[in-house]
Amino acid sequence: MLIFGADHGVALAQEADLPFLSVPNKPTISDPVPVFVTNAGVQPLPVAEAVAQPGDEDQDTTTPRATSLRELVAVMDTPDSLSEDMRCLAGAIYFEARGEPLAGQLAVAKVVINRKHSPQFPNSYCGVVYQRSQFSFVKRGTMPRIPENSSAWAQAKVIAQIAHYDHWDSEADAALYFHANYVKPGWAKRRVAATTINRHIFYK
Repeated sequence: MLIFGADHGVALAQEADLPFLSVPNKPTISDPVPVFVTNAGVQPLPVAEAVAQPGDEDQDTTTPRATSLRELVAVMDTPDSLSEDMRCLAGAIYFEARGEPLAGQLAVAKVVINRKHSPQFPNSYCGVVYQRSQFSFVKRGTMPRIPENSSAWAQAKVIAQIAHYDHWDSEADAALYFHANYVKPGWAKRRVAATTINRHIFYK
């Protein structure tokens, strides 16, 4: 349950008009004749391949083909290891929404991501998750131990990857807050509800 204390190269090309050049009938070695190509050809520059480094969570990847979020989760590779920041994101998914449907888990991840990109909150996933009095599963600035061999943790890691790389749209794409539907925090009255997914209500 989320608890809130307070509202807290584009290259430009330009053609230049070439002056009319008068070519002598008998060019000499010291006076070469310019040769113009009537049909200009463009050869694409080689694109350097980006090599992902361990822990480089900002390395973009190609979205796998899938017709549903469940299918996408099934075809995504589960990362063997995570950077500290991605582990914080996956941890928030695991502790806040592991009993929710996949759409609910993705929505919780989106809230953490949206907060990271908002000037109102810390600029890292760990900063967002460990911000004081925000996530109830964080106790005394620490995250509980995660059973790393569980299927729920494996799924949380995949959802974290999907959310981070924006591989799937969420109903909570613009949400910054959420709470369980069995509680009524005072701050909710001052927020605009974006969507309700199972037991969580999400707000902008």
